Amino acid sequence: MRVVVIGGGAREHAIAQTLKLAEATVVTVTAGPHPGLDILSEARLHADPTRPDAVVPFAKAQRADYAVIGPEAPLASGVSDALRTAGIPVVGPSRDAARIETSKRFCRELLARHRIDASPKFVVVKSEAEVDAAVGAFGGPFVVKPVGLTAGKGVRVQGRDFTTEAEGAAFAKALLSVGGEGVVLEERLEGEEFSLMAFVTDSGLYPMPLVQDYKRALEGDQGANTGGMGSYSQRDHLLPFLSVAARDQAVDILRRTVDALRAENLPFRGILYGGFMQTRIGPILLEINARFGDPEALNVLTLYEEGDFDELLYGVATGRVDPNLVRFRQRATAVKYLVPPGYGAQPKAGIVVDFDLPSIEAAGVRAFFGTVEPAGPARVRFATSRGLALVGEASAIHEASDRVDRALPFVRGAYYVRRDIGSAADVTRRVEHMRTLLSPGAKPSPLPLSVAAPDAPPSSAGAADELLGA
Repeated sequence: MRVVVIGGGAREHAIAQTLKLAEATVVTVTAGPHPGLDILSEARLHADPTRPDAVVPFAKAQRADYAVIGPEAPLASGVSDALRTAGIPVVGPSRDAARIETSKRFCRELLARHRIDASPKFVVVKSEAEVDAAVGAFGGPFVVKPVGLTAGKGVRVQGRDFTTEAEGAAFAKALLSVGGEGVVLEERLEGEEFSLMAFVTDSGLYPMPLVQDYKRALEGDQGANTGGMGSYSQRDHLLPFLSVAARDQAVDILRRTVDALRAENLPFRGILYGGFMQTRIGPILLEINARFGDPEALNVLTLYEEGDFDELLYGVATGRVDPNLVRFRQRATAVKYLVPPGYGAQPKAGIVVDFDLPSIEAAGVRAFFGTVEPAGPARVRFATSRGLALVGEASAIHEASDRVDRALPFVRGAYYVRRDIGSAADVTRRVEHMRTLLSPGAKPSPLPLSVAAPDAPPSSAGAADELLGA
């Protein structure tokens, strides 16, 4: 098959690589040269991927069988609608259905209309005058979220990013002063976050392995929110702190959300990605996205069994998936992003990094390029965003994490990486955090746990599930 991949980051690099392993012909639309995608592409267009008038003529000229949209911005600009109008099937929902991601207000109100009890307590404020009353009504810590797209970086959490109600109110008012649909205020939840992605089309919803993402810039979950510093997945496709029952609850929430969209004449063909918080009362939905997560896509695509990924995505795009094509190997993964110094606050642009790709791959690690530009043979220049993702695979999470660490010396330059992602100590900390929350009489701590536990002996993949009654 001939497939157009739209977008130019590590997520799209992983999508294109997985398609190539299935012997698909890949053509790409990226904003500029990309050292990974350009090599994989038989044909390429360097243009704004949010412009339908650029993307559609290229896809038609390439006689594409279908298109895959990686990031959210082309969905918001109507690229999927224009491609479908031109007769090209798309892995990606319509602009209206993508509002499940592009408008947090639409998402929360859709769930409320269809009685899907998966949201935290929330209120949408549309004017500065409404902010103070709304903040006072929470009676506890809260979260401030812009209604629109923020690339995972616009959320502010009381106890993490601000201390007092007045500071949170001031941030909400500042967001309102620049316009938009409003601001969502939500109660702050206590628990562990996890990501559940699923292939969604007319024939049903097909879940992928669960992933835990690390949003904070610095080790120990400190620093600012980012687009994601890395992530891990477990061999059995659950997570160390999550039971089968909790996973099934999350899948049911996504299924009901798809049904709600369909009931409002918004059928969904693409990837639905739920960001959840596992709490004392079960999984609560923090957000829904309408595409593969980044970095989460790198975990699950690394695990996809080679051979039929092009057929699977074609089924998503055209309406009917063969469930036998939804198959992932039983292995653990860890993803760690290499980013420019200061990323999350004041990133330094223009850092040049050298990499020894054969040695990285010989160490059993895959490399995917993010927002970088070629700077010579085996050399790239970082922008101000995530630069290079390294993906380790092993039988246990901590082993996959260690594998990435052993490959780091093969990348030379001034970069920052969170080494604690998927480490034995960090995973143990998260399991203990959840165990404490689930214990009888437990009370929420005043702040999320952020100090890593002492080193603990590595546990085998899945062992923590037994502790939590999975």
